[in-house]
Amino acid sequence: MDIERYESRMPLELRGHEMLPPSSEWYPWRGHSVHVARARNSRSAARLLAFHGAGGNVGMLWPMLGRLAARGVDVTALDLPLYGDTVSPRPNAVRYGDWVSLATDFVADERFGDGRPIVIIGASMGGMLAYETAQRTGEVAHVVATCLLDPSDPEAIAAASRLPWVEHLPARVLSAAGRALGGVRIPVRWFAEARRMSRDPELTRACLGDPRGAGAALPLGYLTDFMTFDHWRPESATGTPVTLAHPAADEWTPARLSVRFLQRIAAETHYVSLEKCGHFPVEQPGLAQLLSVVSDVLEDAGA
Repeated sequence: MDIERYESRMPLELRGHEMLPPSSEWYPWRGHSVHVARARNSRSAARLLAFHGAGGNVGMLWPMLGRLAARGVDVTALDLPLYGDTVSPRPNAVRYGDWVSLATDFVADERFGDGRPIVIIGASMGGMLAYETAQRTGEVAHVVATCLLDPSDPEAIAAASRLPWVEHLPARVLSAAGRALGGVRIPVRWFAEARRMSRDPELTRACLGDPRGAGAALPLGYLTDFMTFDHWRPESATGTPVTLAHPAADEWTPARLSVRFLQRIAAETHYVSLEKCGHFPVEQPGLAQLLSVVSDVLEDAGA
């Protein structure tokens, strides 16, 4: 996993703190060999599970996760299919629904093997994946999301996409396109406003140049599946608490779109605005706020 690509763009203040390296394991799932990065700590009262978004991978998140591990947190992160070191038998056939099924199966197995509470942090599109996983399993103590991009919200899809007409296409048209052309792979930057991934141009270039991250190509069927995916209705989400820790200066997916979804969730919710942070939250003081939020949630979950 390429951690240094992202570590080199972290604030100097953060790089002055210890970061534990991850160990690698492999989780067999429906023919996929899913890469699992861990920093285990049996003394941690609660565990942290991390999901990246589209264009992400474990290496992107580890500069933050490794610092939490150095503070004593038991950390696990997945390279979701199409990204990082995970190997898939048919990459062109991967769909967003596969991410949801993998995440729910993994959480169920983790809870069976270890009864400690699980907190999930989801970055970017991983925020909705974390929310969905918590609702489907009932095995998650708390969700922390940096974004809650609702595919049923046309304004949210319009913000994320470089194609303004996509928001006007009916779901049946998108589904038909996914069936007909689902195996065609297109670069993330062709479809998404990936140039707005970070306020740091060098970090954005590092992301877009990562062949196992935002530099990879996605099957069209994955994208259409996400845009038509029927997430768990927030009005029926009465269990797991959700904290939205959204970058305040996000020029890709503005905070108001995520807040709009958060306000519909029936369960306990909290909102934290990460000061001066772009979509990839590496700026201070917002990054320190995010680390503090995650630490507090883990402490409450393990109490």
